[in-house]
Amino acid sequence: MFEAGYYSLVPPLLAIALAIVTRRPILSLFLGIWSGGVIATESIGIGQTFDWIAGSIADVFHAQILIFTLLLGSGVALIWRLGGATAVRNWATSRLETQRKTGLAAWILGMLLFFDDYANTAIVGSTMREISDQMRISREKLSYIVDSTAAPVATIGLSSWVAFQLSMIDEGYTALVESEDYSVAAADTPGAFETFVGSIPFNAYSLFAILMVGIIVVSRRDYGEMLDAEHRAWQTGKVNRDEAQPLQEVEKDLGAPIEDRPMLRTFFAPIAVLISVTLAGAFWTGYQSWLSDQAEADAPTSLETAIGTDGVVQVLVDVVGAGDFAAALVWGSFAMVATLILIGLAYDLFDLGDSIDTVLEGFSLMLTAVTILVLAWSISAVAEELGTGSYVAGVAEGIVSPALLPIVVLLVSAFVAFTMGSSWATMGIVTPIAIRVAYELTGSFELMPVMIGAVFSGAIFGDHSSPISDTSVLSATFTGADLIDHIRTQLYYAGTVLFVVIVCYALYGFLGVPWMVFLPLGAVLLVGLVYGLSELDARRKGVDPRASSIDVDRGSREPGTEPGSTTEDLD
Repeated sequence: MFEAGYYSLVPPLLAIALAIVTRRPILSLFLGIWSGGVIATESIGIGQTFDWIAGSIADVFHAQILIFTLLLGSGVALIWRLGGATAVRNWATSRLETQRKTGLAAWILGMLLFFDDYANTAIVGSTMREISDQMRISREKLSYIVDSTAAPVATIGLSSWVAFQLSMIDEGYTALVESEDYSVAAADTPGAFETFVGSIPFNAYSLFAILMVGIIVVSRRDYGEMLDAEHRAWQTGKVNRDEAQPLQEVEKDLGAPIEDRPMLRTFFAPIAVLISVTLAGAFWTGYQSWLSDQAEADAPTSLETAIGTDGVVQVLVDVVGAGDFAAALVWGSFAMVATLILIGLAYDLFDLGDSIDTVLEGFSLMLTAVTILVLAWSISAVAEELGTGSYVAGVAEGIVSPALLPIVVLLVSAFVAFTMGSSWATMGIVTPIAIRVAYELTGSFELMPVMIGAVFSGAIFGDHSSPISDTSVLSATFTGADLIDHIRTQLYYAGTVLFVVIVCYALYGFLGVPWMVFLPLGAVLLVGLVYGLSELDARRKGVDPRASSIDVDRGSREPGTEPGSTTEDLD
């Protein structure tokens, strides 16, 4: 791998800075990739630039995610065309009659869909977009709710994330055992699953990020640029700012839906098919892979024996970890599209030709998102080629005190994820290094759960704050938000959560406060910060910290955007 030293920071930081300043992510990402080509080749670098872009598409996993994204676009287009969105809007108006209830529904749905972050963003974003528009919730707020209950939930639930994290822990322990610098026997290392379970309380960013969404939704308080966005949406009905460039604009691109017979089944049936086929596909591929591994083992184990020996949870983790979630998502999205076409034909809502036209229109909905995804993966490939993550981790690998180490690992992971746009790549780079440094400092495995939790926390924070993150792109896509607006508004909340995590790690490291004490203290601090910062920012701007508390005349509302009442229900 080409080592560019501190020059390796240039491409991702340039792309991120330009994206935030210019609000043009496609141009910014391309310029970042091109600068990497110049550094790598010490010439004009155009050839290397397009090699990276082509390579990100050629990757099988990335190709599957692109197919999934395009098919989801077709699914969204078909739901809109068949009047499913209209039916949901009509149904929700009498049930989710306040912003608080709508936000809670999105938050709870995000926590329930714990099995995959991509599916989470697609399903919650697509499901709640029409309802939140009806309640005049800004697209920035909805994309924040979706993004902050996708990866944080997946990283602690039964998902592909957990399987990957377990493999990184195991890799770190294996490196210790195989290293000539340490006298560590394989029997001395704790189990990867045991370490992961122990790390969950220290994965404080994920836990507090989920809690933060609940606090914001229930209190209806905002600050930073989100406060401006919520006041704009509530008072004018503009869920996006005038100059915004949403990654998906269903209403403008698809025209009027068929509203002769709006039916809820047109919306919920395909969503149910997507979830069930995806889960079934993931478990099936995982089970087949598990059986294959057992067949290749010297002493193959039956499923019943494995459950009796390792327990149901461990076997489930093994099966889920071996599952091909990317392929399962493709199957699920295809089944969703097929279901919608059959519904449209069965109820004589359109003919086969119209259905194919709508499918193709759905593809076009996703072209901007797909382009940004490809370029985001490409800039990550640039960072990997130039050794960005290894350089940052190596700089921070100097000897520090055990008390300070969790905070250092947290911040290093956050910066690596911010510059690479990938929490998984960050976990892969930093986890083995963190395990090695912790063992060098303590000569034991006592700090390992803390280190793992700090790596995961930092990786997800960096993912949330980076405009080159694929989950950020997908969250903005399926909620119909402007990507840079999503990042700018979310950054205030992600930064608040990160501050609370640092405080908790400091309490643990310097005062020995256990997690069962610092987590409740952190939750109290988080509530206090939300109330305090919202009051300060609202006072500075001369507005109410709860935008929906303002009484707005119905006559000033745009047609079709009236919430259930002129003032928000305070219950």
